[in-house]
Amino acid sequence: MAGMSTPENKFTLLPLHQKDAMTKSEYVNYWATIADKDWIAVGHLFEKGDYLHSLFFAHLVLEKMLKAHFVKDNISDFPPKTHNLLFLVSQTTLSPTVNHLRLLSQVNQFQLDGRYPDYGLNMFKIASKSYTESLLAEIEEIKIWLASNL
Repeated sequence: MAGMSTPENKFTLLPLHQKDAMTKSEYVNYWATIADKDWIAVGHLFEKGDYLHSLFFAHLVLEKMLKAHFVKDNISDFPPKTHNLLFLVSQTTLSPTVNHLRLLSQVNQFQLDGRYPDYGLNMFKIASKSYTESLLAEIEEIKIWLASNL
């Protein structure tokens, strides 16, 4: 399927994964933009007391920022289909600190709760308001560091 056109809009929509759908810089911007939108959701979820899901979305934010870096730093415009933050950072030219790597490892555990409900039940015990607030502050710092290096 090369693209879709409707009579109303008279332009072709190319699927994101289609070769030459966007330039490299547009792909980088795409990943960074959707990470920013997910960061807004993190705040909403936290405000509503849904701490575990706010951490799940925070993981998505870091994943998407790292995918932006992957696209920037590699020939391919298509990052690997993985949720592992440590793997993603290893595929970039970033030089994370030991603290960055520790945090990425810690945040990796929260990608599982949204995908595997049994695991999430155990994580609800960990994701208290104070724990989540502290971890989100650290995640925001690394998010800013990632954005400043794009």
